[in-house]
Amino acid sequence: GLQGDEQADLSVHGGLSKAVYAYPVEHYDFWRAARKDAGVDGIDTDLHPGALGENLTLQGLLESDVWVGDVLRFPHCALRVSQPREPCYKFNAAMGFNKAAKVMAQSGFCGFYLSVDAPGTLQAGEPFVLEPGTRQMGIPQLFQAKMFKHMR
Repeated sequence: GLQGDEQADLSVHGGLSKAVYAYPVEHYDFWRAARKDAGVDGIDTDLHPGALGENLTLQGLLESDVWVGDVLRFPHCALRVSQPREPCYKFNAAMGFNKAAKVMAQSGFCGFYLSVDAPGTLQAGEPFVLEPGTRQMGIPQLFQAKMFKHMR
């Protein structure tokens, strides 16, 4: 899909509907505070873009702003919103505390996966335009439904 992008664990992540994982930079302060509250300290206490597992850190676009089917049109590619991320035990390890996945489920700060509509390249700081899709299922609603299903 995107030049220079690789997917590490195709058994759980990746594939056509999970080609790119996007995460809003606006949530980073929340995770810094959550890590501090959980007693995480040391050299990796501060989080930098990509720390939540995303390969695309976005600014100005939250989960509440996107719906399945919306397209993010960048200058040299187009990416379609496909589904929210579901937290797993690996997220706990990455964040440094064992309740991180639960905190993601409770907060709804999950980010979202994108499929590649038009292959190409992306560079840091490139602008994008959000093109609305059919607007039948929003990322927050789909995430809540998936989390409810897993908690039963």
